[in-house]
Amino acid sequence: MPSDWLVDGPHEATTTVILAHGAGAPMETPFMSAMGAGLGEAGFRVVRFEFDYMRQARDEGKRRPPPGAPRLQQEWRDVVEAVRQRYEPQRLVIGGKSLGGRMASLVADELAVAGLLVLGYPFHPPGRPEKPRVEHLAELATPSLILQGERDPFGNQDEVAGYELSPRIELAWLPDGDHGFSPRKRSGHSEAGNWQRAVDHAANFLARL
Repeated sequence: MPSDWLVDGPHEATTTVILAHGAGAPMETPFMSAMGAGLGEAGFRVVRFEFDYMRQARDEGKRRPPPGAPRLQQEWRDVVEAVRQRYEPQRLVIGGKSLGGRMASLVADELAVAGLLVLGYPFHPPGRPEKPRVEHLAELATPSLILQGERDPFGNQDEVAGYELSPRIELAWLPDGDHGFSPRKRSGHSEAGNWQRAVDHAANFLARL
C-alpha cells in the first residue's frame, strides 16, 4: 500500500496529514495536488491515498462508483494503521476532499487522531437539502476544520448555518467558491487565490493542534 501513496512535505515533520480524494476523481487532481504541495511547503507531511475502488477504476480505465460507507471506513482504518507504523507521527490528522473527508469524519473519534481536515464537506446531495449527512457531526469530539465554498451545492453558507455542529468544528468559507472552491469570474476572486486561502486556513489550524 505505501508504494501507492503520494507524499509531500519534509521527512522531519512532526504532524502528518492523510488526505483521501472525492468520490469521482483520483488523488492527483490539480486540487488535491495543490493542497498536498501547499501544506507540504508549510512544513507538514501530507500523505495522499486512493480507495480501492478508485485504484480499480484506474487499472480498468473506466469509472466505478464508491462502495458503501463500512468498506470505506475500514480502508481508512487500514491506512491510518499503516501510516502510524511507517512514520510514527507525533500528531496525525486525517481528512480529504468531499467523500474522503466525510468518511474520515466517521472514524476520527474512534481512531483518536489529533485533528480532522475536510476540504468541502458533502452536507447533503446537490439539490437535496432534505437529505442531510450531518447527524454524527453534532457529537464529533476531534478538533476539526471544514473548508467550504460559500456557494457549494453540497452545502452553502446559508444552509450550513442551520445545522447543529459540534463546538469542536471550525468552519472557514472560501469566497464565492463551489465544491472545488472555484469562484465565478465576476466575483473578483480566483481559483488559485481560493486554493491558497484554503491552504493558509488549513496550515493555521494544523499549527494550533
